[in-house]
Amino acid sequence: MTATLPTTVPDEYPTRKRPTPSLIFRRDPVVWSTAAAGPIDAETLESYDRNGFLGVDQLLTDAEVATYSAELDRLAADPAVRADERTVVEKSSNEVRSIFEVHKISELVARLVADERVVGRARQILGTDVYVHQSRINYKPGFGGGSFYWHSDFETWHAEDGMPAMRACSISIALTENYAQNGCLMIMPGSHRTFVSCVGETPAEHYKQSLKEQEIGTPDQDSLRLLANKHGIEQFTGRAGSAVMFDCNCMHGSNGNITPWPRSNIFVVFNSVDNTPVDPFAAPDRRPPFIASRDFTPVP
Repeated sequence: MTATLPTTVPDEYPTRKRPTPSLIFRRDPVVWSTAAAGPIDAETLESYDRNGFLGVDQLLTDAEVATYSAELDRLAADPAVRADERTVVEKSSNEVRSIFEVHKISELVARLVADERVVGRARQILGTDVYVHQSRINYKPGFGGGSFYWHSDFETWHAEDGMPAMRACSISIALTENYAQNGCLMIMPGSHRTFVSCVGETPAEHYKQSLKEQEIGTPDQDSLRLLANKHGIEQFTGRAGSAVMFDCNCMHGSNGNITPWPRSNIFVVFNSVDNTPVDPFAAPDRRPPFIASRDFTPVP
């Protein structure tokens, strides 16, 4: 279901439009349903509402981890996939960094996206059917995997994709051990309730540069310092097969990986079918559909 949508909806979270940054209090709910609506219990939902994330110690079995890891290796080694515009390589090493729209490239990943353990949690948090706004595989090889600077995904999805409201969530499924030292995910708990409005005008085709290293749409240091001092920073370590689901406006990032231990994950963004994008709020054009889907067909 590909839809043509109205372009005139209120901009509740203006960004990249003013000469100075600002902080905007969140206007949208975080959790849109109840514990009765899915697999997440009431205590975990309350924690997600408060902190902006939840962890699953073992989402995948060891056998499933082995299967998906082999699929990641196959994709990274496939010359056709590497040459595809949906594949991003590291600036320094030229190794594969990410493969986008992976649920349309890999049948295995498509089945995982539709697994109730994955999509069921997203439906429950967002309170409606959901579609895949973005999917990708992230590789962070040893001895040189690059960092991801602090950012809110929603800032980019709002500014460049036209996502109106904070009614989306992401799940990161680990296929390798996540250590504190090998570039694990970091989130500021509670930061999802504050939107950091960024400075800087979005240039045309900004995605080509931002997928390797983002500069426009990154928060200022004073705002980051304020959020970090208020909320602290939590690191997500854990075994292969574990997962983290987090709100679209969580302030998060990860360090580079100079250890010998690689880190890889499957990353899926679910958006509510009641929150489909309109024209970008702060960009001259839309990003390509392999980065920001315009196919709003609900995940079965």
